[in-house]
Amino acid sequence: MTTPHEPSPLRLAVVGAGVIGRHHATVAVHHPDLEVVALVDAIPAAATSAADEIEAMGVARPVTTETIEQAIAETDIDVVAICSPSGMHVQLAEAALAAGKHVVIEKPLDTTMPRAREIARLAREARERGLVTSVISQHRFDPASAAVAAAAHDGAFGTVTSGVASVAWYRSQGYYDSGDWRGTWALDGGGAVMNQGVHTVDLLVWVLGRPVEISAQTGLLAHDRIEVEDTAVATVRFENGALGVIHCTTAAYPGLSARYAVYGTHGSAIVDDDRLAYFHVAPDAATLESASTTANATAVAGAVDQKDEVVPAEHVVGGPAEPDHFAAGHARQYTDIVSAIRDGRDAAVTVDAALVSLATVRGLYVSATLGKPVRIDDVIEGGYDDVVPVVGAAATEGASR
Repeated sequence: MTTPHEPSPLRLAVVGAGVIGRHHATVAVHHPDLEVVALVDAIPAAATSAADEIEAMGVARPVTTETIEQAIAETDIDVVAICSPSGMHVQLAEAALAAGKHVVIEKPLDTTMPRAREIARLAREARERGLVTSVISQHRFDPASAAVAAAAHDGAFGTVTSGVASVAWYRSQGYYDSGDWRGTWALDGGGAVMNQGVHTVDLLVWVLGRPVEISAQTGLLAHDRIEVEDTAVATVRFENGALGVIHCTTAAYPGLSARYAVYGTHGSAIVDDDRLAYFHVAPDAATLESASTTANATAVAGAVDQKDEVVPAEHVVGGPAEPDHFAAGHARQYTDIVSAIRDGRDAAVTVDAALVSLATVRGLYVSATLGKPVRIDDVIEGGYDDVVPVVGAAATEGASR
C-alpha cells in the first residue's frame, strides 16, 4: 500500500513470454516500483503459462494478449518491455511509442544497422514528447563496472591509454547443432562477438569512450556447419586516443571468463566475470614521480590492490556470491529507468549509446570481411549496410594472392 508521499508503481507490459521475457516479469514482480499488468505473445499458450507463473508469486494476474495493441487497449500501461526476437524490435517500439508508452528494449538493440537506426530515430522523436526509451545493458550497473567507469571518466586513472576485452568461452558442436537458427547471420546476427562477447564489448566502449576506427580478423576454427565466427580479434582506436583490443571465442575449452581491463597513467583496473579483480589508483603525486624513475616491470614497488576498498565483498573476485546476480543486474537498471521516467531525464543507457556498441560489433564484421580498417561513424551512417559478412574473408583473400 502506498502513502500520499510515495508514487504508485509503474505498470509494465512485457512483450515476449520466452525465457528473457519471463525474467523481466520476475524482476518486475520483485521491484517495488513496478507492477506487471500485461504479458504479450503471439503464441497464446506462452503468455498464459507466463501469467500463471506471475500469479503464483502472489500478485495480481496480468492480462494476456497476442499483440501489444490489444494489451494497450485492455489495460493501463506506463512502460513496455520488448523481449521479442530482435527483428521485431522496430515495429513493437513504434507501436508502444506511438501510444505514448515508455519503452525498454532487451539487448541487442537489433542485429542490423538500418533497423537500429530506425529505432534510434523513433526514440529521439519520442524524447521530444517526454518518453524514455532505454536498452538493456545490465552489466553497466554492476558495482564493479560502475566503479571502473567512474574512475576512467572522472580522471582517477589519469590518461586512459588502453583497454582489453576478452571473452574466452566454449560452445560444443552440439550447441550449434541444437537449432537451425544458431550460427546463422540472418537469425543469430553473428557468432562469438555478437552473441557471447557483446556485453564485454559494450563495457569496453562505455569505459574507454567513443570508438573511431576498428580493424579486425575473424575465423571459424573449431566448429562445422555454421556461417558465423567462433574466434575474432580486433584493435580499436578511440576518440580520446586510447587503443583497445577485442578478443572473443567460443573455442576456449573448457570455457574461461569474460573480462576486461583498463589501463591509465595514474591507475588501472580489471573486471572478471562482473567482479572486480584488480583496482589501483596512485595515492599521490610523489608516488607517480618516484615511479617514473624506476625501471622494473611493475615500476611501483608494493603497489597495493585497492579493490576491497572500492566495492562490497560480493562484487570482488574471491568474495561471496551476490544473491541472484543475473536478476540483480536487471533490477538495478530498472531502478535507473524508473528514476529517469519520474525525473524526466534520459535513462543511463540510451538507444544512441546502444547504437554505438552495435556499430562497433558490426564494424568488426565489416573490417574482417573487407580486410581494412573501418570508421565507426561510417557504419552508423549506413556506409556499409550492403556488406554481407564473411568469416575469414581477409585471410582467404590474402592467401589467394
